[in-house]
Amino acid sequence: MNDAITDPASLSPSVQEALDVTLKGCEELLPKLEWIKKLKDWDQTGRALRIKLGMDPTAPDIHLGHTVILNKMRQLQDLGHQVIFLIGDFTTLIGDPSGRNNTRPALSKEEIQANAQTYYKQASLVLDPERTEIRYNSEWSDPLGARGMIELAAKYTVARMMERDDFNKRFKSGQSISVHEFLYPLMQGYDSVALKSDLELGGTDQKFNLLMGRHLQQEHGQEPQCILTMPLLVGLDGVDKMSKSKNNYIGITEDANTMFAKVLSISDELMWTWYPLLSFKSTQEIEASRLEVQNGLNPKTLKVALAKEITARFHGQALADGAERDFELRSKGGVPDELPEITLQGAPMGIGALLKAAGLAPSASEANRLIEGAGVKVDGSGVGDKGLKLSAGTYVLQVGKRRFAKVHLS
Repeated sequence: MNDAITDPASLSPSVQEALDVTLKGCEELLPKLEWIKKLKDWDQTGRALRIKLGMDPTAPDIHLGHTVILNKMRQLQDLGHQVIFLIGDFTTLIGDPSGRNNTRPALSKEEIQANAQTYYKQASLVLDPERTEIRYNSEWSDPLGARGMIELAAKYTVARMMERDDFNKRFKSGQSISVHEFLYPLMQGYDSVALKSDLELGGTDQKFNLLMGRHLQQEHGQEPQCILTMPLLVGLDGVDKMSKSKNNYIGITEDANTMFAKVLSISDELMWTWYPLLSFKSTQEIEASRLEVQNGLNPKTLKVALAKEITARFHGQALADGAERDFELRSKGGVPDELPEITLQGAPMGIGALLKAAGLAPSASEANRLIEGAGVKVDGSGVGDKGLKLSAGTYVLQVGKRRFAKVHLS
């Protein structure tokens, strides 16, 4: 590699800025020197680099964990690069085995189409839709056909495929590995060939698949892409990665008040993991904030700032400000201005059944437990009688400090 590429003094301000943006919060950039060379070529020629992110529509919604990579895409997009949001409608039919201990059930074509309809709409809350190239990998994967698939499979060996940690562990433990699962990294890699990508982004669990893209591009005579992996965002529980199945997630379409309150619920320790992955503040600003906390600043101040930044990104500053006021009001025992409303029939209705029907308790027995713990109020007055029945009318129900519902009972 040319020494001029590796000399920091040789980097122009625009290349240095792009490199800093690339590296902020990332887990790994491979190969770094190749990426610097690509950035220098961009700086000299003005040719925007093609930056690819593929997402399989395996669920109907996107959560904050997905936005870790989307945020990085937006940052690179704002530098002037061409970002490609690839919806893996073909690869989802196979099912991504990454990080799995068993075979992932494939979704039906109808399920995939239904999920894909919402993906770009939600991703557009982070990316600039007018500057984003939207593609579906069925465009080139379907026409490949059986002959093309066989030719593609000939470009990689079973021995190399078995180097994957998840495949290796399953093989050694006697768990099944379906032949079609070998096709997934091949098809994801072929996406990079079809799109002629310069950089592909993914989570740390996608490293093998991203490297496959480099391999297949070389096999097809293309300049290989660089790869950038981002850490997996730890969910609200502070233990597992954010996932709907773990119920430790924040959906990007959740209402502003819920989103704000959920961010405020994370631990102080987790906050420092979230900041570099979810905030658009610079590394220097984040480190300055960490120093302020060490010097006595209440961490809640920074957690509120993060909650407002994230909420404003998806709902606007006005609703983020309103969510902060609402949260403070609830914390002080007040009733927020806007409440979820529900209309029910069946008066008179027992308080336990009413709480369950209003979504404030998962069951009547749990509602009784909340009442016994003095955690339930009706129109501001505490409820101590589990046998209370409410006649027709409108009531404000409260569970704890922050959960409310206005019920119209008839």
